[in-house]
Amino acid sequence: MPLFTRSPKSENSSAGARPKRSFISSQDLIAALFEYVGTTVFLTLAFGGVQAAQAEPSNPTSPTSVERVLYISLSMGFSLLVSAWLFFRVTGGLFNPNVSLALLLTCVIGPVRFVLYCIAQLLGGITAAALVLALTSGPLASNTSLQGINAAQGVFIEAFVTAALVLSVLMLAAEKHTATPFAPVGIGLTLFVGHLWAVFYTGAAINTARAFGPAVVTGFPDSHHWVYWVGPFTVPSLEQGFTHSSSSTLQYWRLNPGQDTVDSRESPPDPVRSVKSMMVISREPQSSVGHDQRRMSGDPSDEGTVVADRGRRNDSLV
Repeated sequence: MPLFTRSPKSENSSAGARPKRSFISSQDLIAALFEYVGTTVFLTLAFGGVQAAQAEPSNPTSPTSVERVLYISLSMGFSLLVSAWLFFRVTGGLFNPNVSLALLLTCVIGPVRFVLYCIAQLLGGITAAALVLALTSGPLASNTSLQGINAAQGVFIEAFVTAALVLSVLMLAAEKHTATPFAPVGIGLTLFVGHLWAVFYTGAAINTARAFGPAVVTGFPDSHHWVYWVGPFTVPSLEQGFTHSSSSTLQYWRLNPGQDTVDSRESPPDPVRSVKSMMVISREPQSSVGHDQRRMSGDPSDEGTVVADRGRRNDSLV
């Protein structure tokens, strides 16, 4: 994506006048607007699910903590799956500043669009948190906080689960192949699995905008909010180095080629037919070798067979 875009030359300008240049193109602004809408849709659905899970009354029939974690994980993962599938042909469906940084480092998006996307994603997180707070009763339940771990552990947990999400985006969406149109499914399931682990310990931000929005709306109640900036943002540079080295140097697609093909002729052959053909091939050399060995050893039975064969051929000629 070019950093500068030329504006159309006016009719009154002279032939020798230099064309005006703009840092931001109209396409970048429109893409950032749709990225804001997509992030708002994604996080509103996700925060709504979290709010519903936490709003269950405390009684013997209420869900257990494990069921609540599963409910929150499903809400986040499936919200991303649906939202990304809706918007991935428009903006790429990033909804995450950490993913945007990874795509910047892999030259998928330019620096201008990266900055606009990050602003749109952070504003989308704030808007989604404000909408859920206004539409539901009780305090906002989407704030992230550490539970039973220290800040260093929180940074590494957030870094690891964010690495899994960024890797799914790079391998399923950025790297083009036959299954790329179904990338939102794999990306959403990756977020779901990441929440199964991290939601209890860190709240499972896995997205700086997801942690930033509720924190802004509620006045930053947690002193460890910096964890959700340091942890996720340490990942994209490492992921970029891995994908670049595996693509250009290792050439991973040569290790197991044809895995994304839809050609039925690339399917394995019929196993029964393969076994039969192998048996036929294995029998033919043994019979010819045994025949040659008998002739060389002077086996009288073999010579009698040869004589009888010659006699039959002579009788047929007569």
